[in-house]
Amino acid sequence: MSSSHDFKKDKRNQKIKIYINGKYFSRDKALISVFDSGFLLGDGVWTGIRLHKNKLLFLKEHIERLYDDSKAISLKIPLSKKIFGELIYKTIKKNKMISDVHIRVIVSRGIKSTPYQDPSFTISPPTIVIIPEYKKPDESLYKKGLILKTVKIMRGHKDVQDPTINSLSKLNCILACIEAKKNKADEALMFDINGNIATNNSTHFFYIKNNSVFTSTGKFCVKGITRKNIIDICKENDINVIQKNFKLKDVLNADEAFVTGTFANIIPVRKINSKKFKVDPSNMSLYLRKLFISKINKITSI
Repeated sequence: MSSSHDFKKDKRNQKIKIYINGKYFSRDKALISVFDSGFLLGDGVWTGIRLHKNKLLFLKEHIERLYDDSKAISLKIPLSKKIFGELIYKTIKKNKMISDVHIRVIVSRGIKSTPYQDPSFTISPPTIVIIPEYKKPDESLYKKGLILKTVKIMRGHKDVQDPTINSLSKLNCILACIEAKKNKADEALMFDINGNIATNNSTHFFYIKNNSVFTSTGKFCVKGITRKNIIDICKENDINVIQKNFKLKDVLNADEAFVTGTFANIIPVRKINSKKFKVDPSNMSLYLRKLFISKINKITSI
């Protein structure tokens, strides 16, 4: 099966320098403690950023989301947003990277005195990790499209585990992914607690009907940076875009569907359950991808 994160292997990744708490380590020596909150409990937040032609795309938005999510779980990042952004740029410079790079930024609550969930048992500042890798999406993704299947695993209630927070606790999405893979799909299409389509396990979902673009209200998915950009691009180009609750029957009656994410931007969908969609260069989804690429090529600042 394919994945929305399929990429071409790059030998340069064996020599990358990874940032951990103020120091840089080679890949084989980039280690954290077994007592780290992220390892023990999935207690932390993260974001993924693209380096495109020496530009960190939408860095401000990614940093703001990281800090908002951190605040939501009462985790105070001990750096200003400005310094954190400079740190990511410094890591890129350290690796002499220019383009086609994906950066994973992770912040955990820190080291525990013992394996226990109570934050008061944390005995260190937050752990900060920056992993830059050469990752270019597999071009075949845009030609063949993805297979999605609906799953039983849902996006949960905000008062159980807030699905809008990009946390390290990804078990909900992992179980959805496993269920989808068992059913020979590339990704899971997930419902919310009200029976509406919410999002995928690792990307955001859109469908197109009669030249209008539809996506969820966003109440049961993380605050997608690419998702927001596609919504804005539609508005800027007089394409009708609607954020609303919708059911599976609406999706299966659509003309097209696509997913969005930081890594591969926009990928068309070729099948949802038993419903097949035509993936063609004339599709609106690929037109939106061209508009997105045009937008990022015009970005002039890091």
